[in-house]
Amino acid sequence: MKIAIIKLSSLGDIVHATVVLQFIKKYCEAAEISWFADEKFGSILDSHPDIKEVIKLPLKDKKFVKTYKILSKFRNKFDIIIDLQGLIKSAIVGRILGKNLVGFDKFSAKEPLCSMFYNAKINCDYNENIIIRNLTLASKALNFKFTTSQIDNKIPCFKVNDDNFDFLDKNSKNLLIAPFASEKSKRYDKFKTVINGLKKYNIFISFGSEKEKAEALDLTKNTHAKLLPALSLNRMINLINKVDLVIGNDSGITHIAWAQNRASITIFGNRPSKRNAYKTDKNIVLDAGKKIDAKCIDKSDFCVCDIDPNLVIKEAKRLIDE
Repeated sequence: MKIAIIKLSSLGDIVHATVVLQFIKKYCEAAEISWFADEKFGSILDSHPDIKEVIKLPLKDKKFVKTYKILSKFRNKFDIIIDLQGLIKSAIVGRILGKNLVGFDKFSAKEPLCSMFYNAKINCDYNENIIIRNLTLASKALNFKFTTSQIDNKIPCFKVNDDNFDFLDKNSKNLLIAPFASEKSKRYDKFKTVINGLKKYNIFISFGSEKEKAEALDLTKNTHAKLLPALSLNRMINLINKVDLVIGNDSGITHIAWAQNRASITIFGNRPSKRNAYKTDKNIVLDAGKKIDAKCIDKSDFCVCDIDPNLVIKEAKRLIDE
């Protein structure tokens, strides 16, 4: 069976969606899976053993003619197309690819009008946990079942290489702090206090751009934290597989830790933590205690900054020393 998966963006959403691959392969070992992603984020899927081909689309750059030409090469090449994104643009991508298009119904999608493009429409509450949503859509599209126990016992979502990171301390616990996010209102502002409360551990700060690098350098001032070298997304996965704990905002880098079964603390403010992270014994969330509707996000709400840094420190020590 030839399957197309559409999950265009963002990095964190793509990371969360990769869990469906191992479930699809379990129930349909011969499946040939192609993944359509925006070229800004698609590189994280390169060399994934369960994906035959990653097709990267220049949608973020609004190169629609080029995107259409790319998609046209794959028209009617798939037995089924699964739109995990639930947006009008992703539904259009799917419709260009073929007719057997499955997606969320109008009550379940972020943009209800996208459901008009699907010939099979699946219901799953938009406020349901994102991992459950992804697997619900994939399982109903392909006629398999899953349990939360299977999610809890998943294998790591990404293949890793034996990368050598000489800067890691073999005689100490190594922590990665991912202090950035796609929006300022998702960014915790007390990481320096957290770092100073974890002085016995080896701490690294990640960044993804020159602007972020300057801010990350500021977190190393008057602390023992070190700036992480610039890494590709695939090398970042390799690093996360080696560190003892990742602490970060609701962002792709932090979510990779969950995907790889590594310990993490994800800090939430104006986003629903129960929806946007899958909690386990070693993947915990700290939030501002608000009940948030995923369809009604207040981007002017910086409540993430109200979270007590001492709570982050306490949970970090517990996870590391267990």
